[in-house]
Amino acid sequence: MALSVRAMGLVILLGALGAAAASFFYNQAQEADQAGRVAMQIDDRLRDHISALEGVRALYESDMAANGPAIRAYLTALQPQVRSPGMQGIGIAIAMQQATPAAAEARLRQNYGRDIRVWPTTDQPIGFPIILLEPDDTRNHQALGFDMYSEPTRREAMRRAWQTGRPAASGVVELLQETRDRRKQPGFLIYIPVYAAAPSADAIAALPPADAGGGSAVATAAAGGVRPIEAFVYAPFRVGDLMRAVLGSQLESIDGIEVYAGDGPSAPRVFTHGVMRWDAHEEHIRVADRLWTVRISYGRFIDRIGRPLGILLFGLAIAVLATQLHRLQQRRLGAFQALAEEKARHAEDRELIMGEMAHRMKNAFARIGALARITAREAGDLATFEAKFDGRLRALSDAKQMLVTGAVDSVELGAIVRRELTLAGWDEERLASLSGPEVRLADEGAQAVALAIHEFVTNSIKYGALAGKGTLAVHWRRDGTDIELSWIESDLPETPHFDTESFGTHFIRSLIERQLKGRWHRHATDKQLAILIRWPDQAVHG
Repeated sequence: MALSVRAMGLVILLGALGAAAASFFYNQAQEADQAGRVAMQIDDRLRDHISALEGVRALYESDMAANGPAIRAYLTALQPQVRSPGMQGIGIAIAMQQATPAAAEARLRQNYGRDIRVWPTTDQPIGFPIILLEPDDTRNHQALGFDMYSEPTRREAMRRAWQTGRPAASGVVELLQETRDRRKQPGFLIYIPVYAAAPSADAIAALPPADAGGGSAVATAAAGGVRPIEAFVYAPFRVGDLMRAVLGSQLESIDGIEVYAGDGPSAPRVFTHGVMRWDAHEEHIRVADRLWTVRISYGRFIDRIGRPLGILLFGLAIAVLATQLHRLQQRRLGAFQALAEEKARHAEDRELIMGEMAHRMKNAFARIGALARITAREAGDLATFEAKFDGRLRALSDAKQMLVTGAVDSVELGAIVRRELTLAGWDEERLASLSGPEVRLADEGAQAVALAIHEFVTNSIKYGALAGKGTLAVHWRRDGTDIELSWIESDLPETPHFDTESFGTHFIRSLIERQLKGRWHRHATDKQLAILIRWPDQAVHG
């Protein structure tokens, strides 16, 4: 039953752990899916913007001579900033030789009805000034006439678009529209090239080899024959406005979001909102020909951690409750079992004591008879026999009386061994050969050791070395916190046999294990008997 209850508790705990883990990973997958949809939404909006740029390019290519009014009318009707908010506008930058800006300035006058200069003056042999930028508002007017090829970050993106014929995104720049704003936003631009079908006087036929930052890439492009270019259709973006336009109210459900213009640890952060948590999901978006990184944190502690933790704690509580109920039942059963065992032990102890009394009486008579025989062999006459026998018998009586009544607080181990061997007939010379440290035994320990030694002596007098049929060696020592006593009988007539355990042996084992809290071992080989008793020193003192 105990095993089944533990197994049931383990199953409950494992089930709760599995449910908590499943809830955690489900929430994580759900948030990852939401983050993926946000990244896809941004991707879709950028593709919409590029499609708008490609529509303007198609219109521009249809009639390059009269493009200004037609394109402005087209953008006014299309309203890309309303249909697909996020762009600051759509513009056109035409190609020019650096020393001849007149054509570009004429186009500016045609489009906006006033004189606008091309600026700034640079050391670049070619330029691409902005001749149209819609919608026509105060912010966009600041950029009209600006030669975008004069700035390295914009120029690098324009050259990629020129060489590949595909949309190209610039690195992070400060837009000209930000000049008068107190809170500036990081910006970027997307360029689409307009190649010249029939090159005009201002169309650029190849990348100039002297262009700053050109190097081997310029030479390679020129050698491959870059198509003559007429202009660039482009769109400027403020990153913050773009993200807010794309995500709208979704930003309120996102705990934190970060956008990096690139992929990798060196990519600059261009947008941040809220607070990023440890559970951020990383996604990538395609900005024309560049890869950007978006990190999104939903911060749903209750969903991510609280719910799985609640499931786990609930399962743990059920498992603990089942275990506690089992323990309560076990304690009740244990109390009844302990009471029954106590009664059985008292009955067993009574039987053991009665058996020991009978056994002791039998051994006492046997020992007295053996002492009589030993004394008779030693005595030359009856008077000597009477004196020695009477003294030994009184010594035996005194030792038993001390053990039974507890007349002293403690007994020294060596004294017990010497007294028993004296009663067995050892003389002073042989007793002096005994060696061992002083070991004090409390009442129960002294009785246990004395009775054990008494049993060894009685058996030896009957069958072994103390009957004059071999040699006996007794010694004791401390081994760490234990006391070890050895009893070795050698040169016996034959090797002892232990086919069955006698009552005396059972009694000795019970004494050593119960009263000494120790253990004993005996073995016989090659006409030798060896007995080893080992018990904790502190047990006999305490």
